[in-house]
Amino acid sequence: MSETTHNSAVASAPPSPDDGLAPAELAAKYGLSVSGARVSLPDYVRQMWGRRHFILAFSQAKLTAQYSQAKLGQLWQVATPLLNAAVYFFIFGLLLKSNRGMSHDMYIPFLVTGVFVFTFTQNSAMAGVRAISGNLGLVRALHFPRASLPISFSLQQLQQLLFSMIVLVIVLLGFGHYPALAWLLILPVLALQFVFNTGLSLIMARLGAKTPDLAQLLPFLLRTWMYASGVMYPLAPTLERAGASGWIADVMLGNPAAVYMDLMRYALIDDYGQKYLPPHVWALGLGWAVVFGIGGFVYFWKAEEQYGRG
Repeated sequence: MSETTHNSAVASAPPSPDDGLAPAELAAKYGLSVSGARVSLPDYVRQMWGRRHFILAFSQAKLTAQYSQAKLGQLWQVATPLLNAAVYFFIFGLLLKSNRGMSHDMYIPFLVTGVFVFTFTQNSAMAGVRAISGNLGLVRALHFPRASLPISFSLQQLQQLLFSMIVLVIVLLGFGHYPALAWLLILPVLALQFVFNTGLSLIMARLGAKTPDLAQLLPFLLRTWMYASGVMYPLAPTLERAGASGWIADVMLGNPAAVYMDLMRYALIDDYGQKYLPPHVWALGLGWAVVFGIGGFVYFWKAEEQYGRG
């Protein structure tokens, strides 16, 4: 067919019913959507539930690989926070006498519990801030709900804490704190803290995806948080001796790190709650978990289509 005949055939073709429609109108007509567009929140939750096996397997793989190059392997999961506790005991317990009248039988379990519980939150935040920016290859290669990553990292930290709890139990037994019914409170405390940590990890993941330099700043913020939360010293009597009162004392006593440490110490250490547990601390623990768990998930979901495209 000559070029002249071909052009005549094209010119005589009937007009398409789609001629003149804008791209958005064409997409609506044929049910097309933008690749990677954010789905509704209920659909997103259903997608997350469908990826539950991936989230669990990914967290277990990360946990196994974390110390794969070290000769002691997984022993570092408990050795690292235990060594931190030993350093803090030497500085704050022996040199600075920050135990505020506690005997060693109470102060050492108090300190180790605080270090382990705060490390759980600290590591969840640090893992969350790199959840997207540190896994861009995976994010760009596969289509899946991006919240799977920070949630799996929080789950990894929970599994690591459970290993640490074995050492914590040995420390408690060694200093005369034996199993009691109050130890059953460990389960709701860990559940509340895990929900809070997951929400915090989701918030950090969105912020870290937009501002990767946040990962360099976060350790300083977390260290400040640790010193302000009573990890190494009983917070309430320390504030009282320092003359802190009013909203400053309320903020420090009510911050989530201090709340979850108080709850765990109350569950594990004999007579701790009668002396140091602030009122309404269970309500605060539940409130922080709900606010950060739900708020963090929604906050992360709102930027779902932006991850991996920067």
